[in-house]
Amino acid sequence: MTAARRQYQLGIILMLCSVTAWSTAGLFTRYLTVDTFTVIFWRSFFGAIGLVVVVAFQPVGLASMKRLGKPGFIYAAVTALSMFFYIGGVMHTTIAHAAVMTALVPFIAAYMAWAYLKEAPRLFSVLCSAIALVGVGITVGISTEGRFLGDALTFLMAICVGVMIMISRRYPHIPPMPATLLSAILCALCALPFATLQINWEQMFVLALFGISNQVVGFGFFAMASRILPPLETGLITALDAPLQPFWVWLVLAETPGWATLVGGGLVLAAVFSNILMQNRRMARAASLAAAV
Repeated sequence: MTAARRQYQLGIILMLCSVTAWSTAGLFTRYLTVDTFTVIFWRSFFGAIGLVVVVAFQPVGLASMKRLGKPGFIYAAVTALSMFFYIGGVMHTTIAHAAVMTALVPFIAAYMAWAYLKEAPRLFSVLCSAIALVGVGITVGISTEGRFLGDALTFLMAICVGVMIMISRRYPHIPPMPATLLSAILCALCALPFATLQINWEQMFVLALFGISNQVVGFGFFAMASRILPPLETGLITALDAPLQPFWVWLVLAETPGWATLVGGGLVLAAVFSNILMQNRRMARAASLAAAV
């Protein structure tokens, strides 16, 4: 197996872990009764603590924060901004509309990669992204319940994720975990003036799990994967969030998903894994031709 193929497979694994962690957000919010800014603050606070531990045990330790540079600071700021756009968006629109906006990330990332990095997307990946978008639409349902402000904010969130992918791809030397740590600190500081600091221990425990899973695994692994994978493929895998969210609710709360969730989720899964298999075959074929020469 070639080094490029091993790197690609590592990127796929990291991105699958990332979107799996992100998809638990809906389940955690079922147990939370505090306001939005309190959720952002405590989730980011606990995420920052977890990331400090992870970064401290890396070879360079916390000194790696000095290696962020200007691109790293911009990446962290955009990451923090994306979270606030998302939270502000879902406060003014439906979760369904937010999911559809998230499914636009592959196309936004592909355009940015083509316009700014001169990376042309593969036609098969574009087709798979379109199928995934249809699958997300079927899963969450298309309605007119959303409002313009909320839809606009969630669309800005999708643009921020596209920018995050582009920065990681353009500057692969940015240390991913320190950049994620900085974004968690920025989120916590921005939410602090509006957050409630006195909450019960049960809510605190849920928020701690929420922060560690979403901030450490979700954003941390995303930062690592987006340096390796083509932008369109990174964005495409994020579409798995739509079918995975009802899966966790079914697994933990025993809420049976409807036919639309099953059909739409099946389309998303088929699109994502078809693209992965096609890319693996392409790389294996290229390696065989190189070895033959």
